Amino acid sequence: MKRKLIAAIGIAGMMVSIAACGSSDGKGSSNSGADAKELTVWLTVDAQNNWPNLVKAADAAVQKKHPGIKINHEYYGWPDKNTKLDAVLATDKAPDVVEMGNTEMLGYMVKGAFAPLDPAKFSNSAAWLDGLKASVTYGGKTYGVPYYAGGRVANWRKDVFASAGVKSTPKTYAELTADLDKVQQKEGNKFSAWYQPTRDWYAAMSFVYDAGGSIAKQEGGQWKANLSSPESVKGLTEFKNVIDKYMHGDKTKDESDRYIVYGQGKSGMIFGAAWEGATSADPKNDKTGKLKNNLENFVMPGPSGKNLPVFLGGSDLAVPVKSKAQALAAEWIDAFTGPAGQKGLMAKGNLPNNKTDLATLKNDPATAVPATAAESNWFVPMAPGWGQVEKAQVLQTMLQDIGTGKKSVEAAAKDADAAIDKVINTK
Repeated sequence: MKRKLIAAIGIAGMMVSIAACGSSDGKGSSNSGADAKELTVWLTVDAQNNWPNLVKAADAAVQKKHPGIKINHEYYGWPDKNTKLDAVLATDKAPDVVEMGNTEMLGYMVKGAFAPLDPAKFSNSAAWLDGLKASVTYGGKTYGVPYYAGGRVANWRKDVFASAGVKSTPKTYAELTADLDKVQQKEGNKFSAWYQPTRDWYAAMSFVYDAGGSIAKQEGGQWKANLSSPESVKGLTEFKNVIDKYMHGDKTKDESDRYIVYGQGKSGMIFGAAWEGATSADPKNDKTGKLKNNLENFVMPGPSGKNLPVFLGGSDLAVPVKSKAQALAAEWIDAFTGPAGQKGLMAKGNLPNNKTDLATLKNDPATAVPATAAESNWFVPMAPGWGQVEKAQVLQTMLQDIGTGKKSVEAAAKDADAAIDKVINTK
């Protein structure tokens, strides 16, 4: 899944009221628009291009139960979807179902843009992946349904590691660092044994959560930054060790062009979204001519002795609070994300929205690595001001200060906590 999920912040001009426009009792919208004759579904072009048959199947299921209902579909690219959504949410012509990147959900939930849903009405909701469940939950209520997920894995060049005497992927962090040490010694300091962009907060926070830390935690109904806790500092210190020992590229960069850098042949390993390795090996990105059939994914081991917890990207489906067909919208979502839909999505290389289906992928060598990696996952704090934290790039600044040596880990974490605490509880 090659796309960047960007948190939605500042929904300009959108004035909505859950109390005025739909159920707000946390039980969902089962009595709202049950007799509607038309349904409008907004999805991204991923569905249009890659699994249109699943959309048709969901339509057919709803139409069988509600003969004569008209279902309209509109498809949008990720860059322009939210601009169009913000504009229409300020009118009375809101869609009934809308696809959201899971990191986009929070800003809209905080603003009251989506109707609460009853998770009991959706298949496998008790087994939703933890990170995806977190992305649709705010204030103790559920405002969306996980659609599918995309995980993160380690990927390395078999030829580079074999030339240093390494013949198999590591199962422990100690094995990984020993393998990296061999490559780094053999290749020298103009080569990155592990190309790990300094500002990549998704990777850095995986180390934080692995060490028992967190970005922030909730205390007495308020969120408080937690990066300067001993556990978080331990994780950040190990991330700095990786940067110091194995990352010999530009230490002011983020992860946005990692697959391009990897394709240039000056690094032996990356840790990123599951699609990145294959994209690096695409002929238009592979400047070495050696990457095809030479890259291998593996589950990233963590310093704790367990698999490194990964950030789960993905998509959710929500029902705008201004929808006039909320009950039918919920039925369509369940038809689309239910067992048959998940099976179809997995066949297209996606991770499912639930642990039950995820377990089946572990038995297939083609999907075992991303499925196993996704079992341990984390998500951002679901705090009202989290969008402001992301907008200010607090984590990226902290990591750059740490990676470049501008500040110590402890000082950078303390400064980041102070910046986070100023906004994290502010709507």
